[in-house]
Amino acid sequence: MDAVTSPALAEALDGILSPEPPHGVVVDLTKVGFCDSRCIGVLVASYRQARDLGVGLVVAEPQRQVMRLFMIAGIDQVIPIVETVGRAVEGLRD
Repeated sequence: MDAVTSPALAEALDGILSPEPPHGVVVDLTKVGFCDSRCIGVLVASYRQARDLGVGLVVAEPQRQVMRLFMIAGIDQVIPIVETVGRAVEGLRD
C-alpha cells in the first residue's frame, strides 16, 4: 500500500462506512508486504471515522515488516491490531 494504491483503500473504506455503516470492519493486511505513510494516514482517518460512527475497525494479520512500521509510527497504540482475521471478526462480534 503506497501513494498510488492508498486512494483506492480510502475509497473502499469510505464506501463501507457510509451511508449505513456495518457493526465492524476488519482490514485484512495478510497480503500487504509494504505500507507507507499514506496508507497509515488512510487507516487512521478511517479508524477515526468508524469510531465517530460507533463502528469497530481493526487491522488483522499485518506482515512482520508492516507491523514493525506500525510500531515505529505508534499506530499499534491507536488502531487495534489482531493476529488473525478470525480473531478480529470474533472480537467485533462481542
